Parts: sequence; structure tokens; C-alpha cells
Amino acid sequence: MAKCDVCQKDMFFGRKISITRSQVSRRAKTTQKPNVRNVKVLVEGTPTTLHVCSRCLRSDAVKRA
Repeated sequence: MAKCDVCQKDMFFGRKISITRSQVSRRAKTTQKPNVRNVKVLVEGTPTTLHVCSRCLRSDAVKRA
């Protein structure tokens, strides 16, 4: 599993709870993965390929090559 090379965003864990929320036995662990893409970006003037999440791409944290 890749994580963002800019903000270090990685998998995170939580609980999936049923609609009724009444029975504890129906709670199960779940994992969510970040939206990570392979993108060619400029690092110190040279184009390199990095794993970048969509949040960093939208906020212009990196400059595309």
C-alpha cells in the first residue's frame, strides 16, 4: 500500500456500525485507503515520479512536470 510522499497520508482504521446502532456485535473493523496517484512532479528542477494524494494535487502542494 502506497502512501502520499508529500503529506504522509496512509491507511486509517475505524468501525463500521450498522444502521440501528443497537447491537455491539454488529460493529466490525474497517480500513479506508487514501486516493493516491502516481504523478510526475518537479523536485528541485528535475521531474520525478511520486505517490501523491488527491488533496495535495488539488491544493497545489506539488508542481506537475
